Amino acid sequence: MSMRLPFIVPALSAMCVWAPSRAVSQAPVGGNFNSFATVNPLAAPPEGPAPRLPDGRVDFSGLWRPADDFLMADISRGLPKGQTIPLKPSAAKIKQARLSKDDPEANCLPAGVPRLAPFPWRIVETPTHIFFLFEGNIHSYRQIFMDGRPHPADPDPTWYGHSTGRREGDILVIDTVGFNDKFWFDFVGHPHTEQLHTIERYTRNSLGTLSEVVTIDDPGAYTRPFTVTSSHRLLPNDELLEYVCQENEKDAKHLTGSARSP
Repeated sequence: MSMRLPFIVPALSAMCVWAPSRAVSQAPVGGNFNSFATVNPLAAPPEGPAPRLPDGRVDFSGLWRPADDFLMADISRGLPKGQTIPLKPSAAKIKQARLSKDDPEANCLPAGVPRLAPFPWRIVETPTHIFFLFEGNIHSYRQIFMDGRPHPADPDPTWYGHSTGRREGDILVIDTVGFNDKFWFDFVGHPHTEQLHTIERYTRNSLGTLSEVVTIDDPGAYTRPFTVTSSHRLLPNDELLEYVCQENEKDAKHLTGSARSP
């Protein structure tokens, strides 16, 4: 049986998530502002080179956990130093009016892209698809088509959009369009519109580390495209656990005040 200890999203005390007990021995490198990682330190990642498939390509499969809170708490934390989020005035007004209790992710709805829930997630590769399997929220998943197909001309708006993938050397590139406008990018409530287009670039730097660089392009809410960087750690001896957010959800009613970052 896999033992897990609770780890907490600071300042949102009603929300408690779970991490493997073995992953609390060493604090990650990073700034003090990253309160999620500070309160929930990660073990040192497994050492070794990135594994490769028989054809020589990098193998991205494995169970991963966010190593920072940039794609949970506030996407501005993942910006290059000195940059700010280029919100349009109309989008800034939406963000300012949002309340924590209305966060779709806190109400057991999918996190969308690029947001992650603070739970483990697994990458599964097949010859034609890559799947992201999420433990959090509703046991949701993303399917990324790797067979060269184009996006549909008029995709039905969905929480995770329509994703196509390709490899550029050792980098996995995922291009996604066709989003609905329902999810928030983070706890602080950064919005988006159905014009959202994301390009994610994943690099497995070593056996135990995965970097993610996401370009967000949404002319309906932002004045220009911008890029956010995040990272993930491998959980080599763990598995996804069944977690049904709706089963005993008691958090949202305790969330008060404006949407805010831990």
